Amino acid sequence: MRFRLTPRETSFYDMFAASADNIVTGSKLLMELLGADTSARAEIAERMRAAEHAGDDATHAIFHQLNSSFITPFDREDIYSLASSLDDIMDFMEEAVDLVVLYNIDELPKGVEQQIEVLSRAAELTAEAMPNLRTMDNLTEYWIEVNRLENQADQIHRKLLAHLFNGKYDAIEVLKLKQIVDVLEEAADAFEHVANTVETIAVKES
Repeated sequence: MRFRLTPRETSFYDMFAASADNIVTGSKLLMELLGADTSARAEIAERMRAAEHAGDDATHAIFHQLNSSFITPFDREDIYSLASSLDDIMDFMEEAVDLVVLYNIDELPKGVEQQIEVLSRAAELTAEAMPNLRTMDNLTEYWIEVNRLENQADQIHRKLLAHLFNGKYDAIEVLKLKQIVDVLEEAADAFEHVANTVETIAVKES
């Protein structure tokens, strides 16, 4: 890591870690949704909405700190990108849960559980990686594994689309379910954006 003569604002590290921990909370709510009766989904969606609002608050705190700090731990545009991508993950996960409730989906198609398992693993890896931004140690395996998970998510998404268009669902149901699986795929993409940003930061700081 490059040696710096100037002090740096270190609270960013804690805020990124808190944001990532909140994403783990969101991923657990997604998992909970899978096994829940339709009658319990509204309450899960309410808790997910609260987690998404907490994510928004964490993102705004990072932006406020960024705008008020003269010295930052790494490039400002990278801080902004990292915070925005973390926020996107929560937005997509909350949207998926909300759509399941709003569309009154009786049963999610087989394969959605695999999408959510990938997101859950990516959330755990991201939460483990954020504290390592302080030292830039042990991050290579993180972004490699998240990129592998995103590739896996792509494959699951394509299989889900093929299943939805196999003629077993009516047209309206296809539209509803496709929107849900597409949003979950966007969450996987957002995890990859976070990992790519971390890789960019690490390269710059090396």
